[in-house]
Amino acid sequence: MENMIPPPHLQLPRDTCVRLISRTDADMDRRDVTVYDITHKNKRYFIDGAYAQMPCLADFILSPYMAEICRATIGPNAFLFKNQFVVKCAEVGMNFSWHQDSGNIPEPHKPYISCWCALDDANRSNGIIYILPASRAGGSGLRPHQRLADTNDLVDYDGDDPGDPIEMAAGGIAIFSSRTLHRSGANTTGGIRRIYLAQYSPHAMPAKVGTTRQAISFLHNGKICR
Repeated sequence: MENMIPPPHLQLPRDTCVRLISRTDADMDRRDVTVYDITHKNKRYFIDGAYAQMPCLADFILSPYMAEICRATIGPNAFLFKNQFVVKCAEVGMNFSWHQDSGNIPEPHKPYISCWCALDDANRSNGIIYILPASRAGGSGLRPHQRLADTNDLVDYDGDDPGDPIEMAAGGIAIFSSRTLHRSGANTTGGIRRIYLAQYSPHAMPAKVGTTRQAISFLHNGKICR
């Protein structure tokens, strides 16, 4: 969906993202590491639990336009499940392998939605996502994932279908099921590519120790719980 995010709302997550990258770098320096899970310092960042660290993001992820998306996809009841910044650094931003978001959740669950919110223009040169429709992926069921030793990526597809590229201007949102196969390309441009990923579930999946999962009631009978 193009032009879904009001321009005044773009600056808040952009500024928050920069602050959280600095925090992440400082934390990795303290640990004396350059790789932490799927984050690779100065290449790509996956910063989980941004809303818990920066409650001001509620104006974005608990907004009327996100409510509209939830009603149209998962129905009148929705919970904020996870949220994270996904950043590809200029010139060295790494690929991210084929996967389903549900592949990160070990227990049985209903599909949830992922809202891939473009904070910068996203194109084939700076790391857009590619979607593989279920009709070409062999169905929409949950697939087994394997972790790659060199990048820590979870991977569930090794075919030769490149997928469909999703290009959009800043302010657009790509919305897809947690069981949709997708990947993202490298950033070969001179500018950073920032995405805010907000995920909503149709039922509460309780927070789990050691994760950034949440179960924040967002919609109840179609109405925003704020």
